[in-house]
Amino acid sequence: MSEASQVSNAAAAPPARKVTEVAVGVLVQTDGRFLLAQRPAGKPYEGYWEFPGGKLEPGESVEEALSRELHEELGIVVGASVRWHVLEHDYPHAYVRLHFCKVTAWTGELVGREGQAFSWQSAPVEVGPLLPATIPVVDWLAAERSA
Repeated sequence: MSEASQVSNAAAAPPARKVTEVAVGVLVQTDGRFLLAQRPAGKPYEGYWEFPGGKLEPGESVEEALSRELHEELGIVVGASVRWHVLEHDYPHAYVRLHFCKVTAWTGELVGREGQAFSWQSAPVEVGPLLPATIPVVDWLAAERSA
């Protein structure tokens, strides 16, 4: 399926709102568990659980941003990733286009470099609350496991 056909919740961004491009890592272990991280203090939705990642910087590709963000946040180096889904979400603080990438290989020891907690989960998840745009991704992972 092409990336363009994967855009969900894709109503155009409200005219006055800038679209913030975000690379998101869905780290998946061979047993199907995936990594969720808790948003650190001082950020919107503080304490909510999400997949790790962050904004693309000017001139940066999704893959470059993903590698940089996962190293900055978790101290790992991405070994293998593939673009998976794109989801647009209108939060009160930002209109985001989330580029979800499945990450199946990495090196380094996971460390919450921003003081954030993280947890390996499977659906249904045992942590909460989940960031709203995280919920459909958990559903997609669950659907893949049951297919």
